[in-house]
Amino acid sequence: MLPSFTLLFLAFLAFSLLLTLWLARRHVSHVLAHRGSVPAEFAGAITLEAHQKAADYTVAKQRVGMVESVVDVLLLLALTLGGGVALLFGAAQSAFSHPYAVGIALFAGLTVVSGLVSLPFGLYRTFVIEERFGFNKMTWTLFLGDAIKGIALSAVLGIPLLLAVFWLMEKMGPQWWLYVWLTWLAFSLAMLAIYPNFIAPLFNKFQPLGDESLKSRIEALLAKCGFASKGLFVMDGSKRSSHGNAYFTGFGRTKRIVFFDTLIARLTPTEIEAVLAHELGHFKRRHITKRIVGQFALTLIVLAAMGWVIDKPWFYAGLGFPTGGTQPHVAVSLLLFFLVLPVFTFWFTPVGSLISRKHEFEADAYAAEQTAAQDLISALVKLYRDNASTLTPDPLHSAVYDSHPPAAIRVAHLRRLATA
Repeated sequence: MLPSFTLLFLAFLAFSLLLTLWLARRHVSHVLAHRGSVPAEFAGAITLEAHQKAADYTVAKQRVGMVESVVDVLLLLALTLGGGVALLFGAAQSAFSHPYAVGIALFAGLTVVSGLVSLPFGLYRTFVIEERFGFNKMTWTLFLGDAIKGIALSAVLGIPLLLAVFWLMEKMGPQWWLYVWLTWLAFSLAMLAIYPNFIAPLFNKFQPLGDESLKSRIEALLAKCGFASKGLFVMDGSKRSSHGNAYFTGFGRTKRIVFFDTLIARLTPTEIEAVLAHELGHFKRRHITKRIVGQFALTLIVLAAMGWVIDKPWFYAGLGFPTGGTQPHVAVSLLLFFLVLPVFTFWFTPVGSLISRKHEFEADAYAAEQTAAQDLISALVKLYRDNASTLTPDPLHSAVYDSHPPAAIRVAHLRRLATA
């Protein structure tokens, strides 16, 4: 008979996969059922051709996601109950003698395996789906360059962090998880500070906003909202994709406002101002701070939970890792715990989505106070159209996964604000 924890793990894994696939099928069916006509509230702004393109794009991505979900579950089973982690650990021990080198090799091995499994899906999304719908601007050279930079960056940043975690887990006694959390907190805050100036420029070019008229409008809005930034920048997002966006990056005095060049090209100055006002709403309503604090609190809880299970034989036995009656290498403990963690935390996804949608409504309300709500509506409609975002998502799928309200609900909310 299988160990109790194995049965619990399999039950959670099976149920989460079945729920994921069921929600995905609902989403596909709902989008296809509404493919034939543009919703009435968008009929004057989005053509039937654009609506159907968004439906087909959504369905194509969703179907690939369903296959990837199944493959991810099979990989997880292969790594745990199938003995994959044990095999990788054995290979690491054969290649290296120092315990920390073994731990780094174990994580590197898992990264290679998971990367090879996920690579076909990334390639298919970029060079088949995005290409088919006219969004892809990525070349094979750029794709390979991004991959090499990503690997190098992961090694430069990840290896020292892992070594610090290994040392803390070994030396700090039963409260090691608290010290690891403090280290992670410091690392995360440091990343927020250094990302805009040192990491993001490795992948994209950032130039100061050159349109003086638009710059004046934005600076006036920033002064009105009491927001200080280090600069306004335009990013060459068009070299990878024709999708458009805008975002804040950085922390404290390093805050930057970044516009994709595709966004600048498509929206009018008043629409860009409205989009920025929405982003400023997140700042003024302290959504970013709340998310960071919430993430740190959840990380503390997760690490405390790991501190509880790390010396439990049933944890390793239940995941197919033979211990031989001795405490496994700290890297094995860390790896197994974070491999299976998503299986047990999947159920919190709707909560995070609900909070995120609430924040979006609040940011929209703030934008409607600072700019014309109609400008934000017209900007959103253009972004829905140009990014091929479906106007008719399945309500249940949206409630579980979507960080933003469905298009019809969001626009209706803004229209109410415009007439209030």
